[in-house]
Amino acid sequence: MSATSAFSFRLAGTVILLSLFATAPLSSASAQATTSKMKGLELSNDEPIQIESDKLEIKDAESKALFSGNVKVVQGTTVLQAGSMVVYYKKGGGAISGGNADIDRIEVSQKVFLSSGTQQATADNGEFNMTAQTLVLKGKQVVLSEGKNVFTGCQLNVQMNTGEAQLEACGGRVQIQLDPKSQKTN
Repeated sequence: MSATSAFSFRLAGTVILLSLFATAPLSSASAQATTSKMKGLELSNDEPIQIESDKLEIKDAESKALFSGNVKVVQGTTVLQAGSMVVYYKKGGGAISGGNADIDRIEVSQKVFLSSGTQQATADNGEFNMTAQTLVLKGKQVVLSEGKNVFTGCQLNVQMNTGEAQLEACGGRVQIQLDPKSQKTN
């Protein structure tokens, strides 16, 4: 099945978009990898997930849906954009076309951008593993920002159920730029 233009539906009980940002600064800019707790985006399963793309191919026999060209996913105030997105769902766990698919994992590529309010992340590609509850963003430069606070590495690993996250430098160093005006005052 192939469709063009906008395609939207609800994915029952599945949160596609995830948290990437800490409200407190990461501890050490000189580390090869930096670990921190990441704050959730407080997404609601009650809010519809809207997906738009230039093209959609549903391959039920392979349990996957391929979105290509200017992919945009919106749930509430959270937006995910990429050149392509492949949604893999579990066999026997519903179908994408029915809106009740049991999602296994989602792969995004070609200039990935994730935004929620003042928080943003960019990467070359990423994978949301719904079964393992992990998110991995990779690229030549993975950039996380909130206001003037910027964290740069090449791979971000997030354990979605605990919020534990690690930003890796991949041979170089993690770089952090913090705005002292962003610190909370008591």
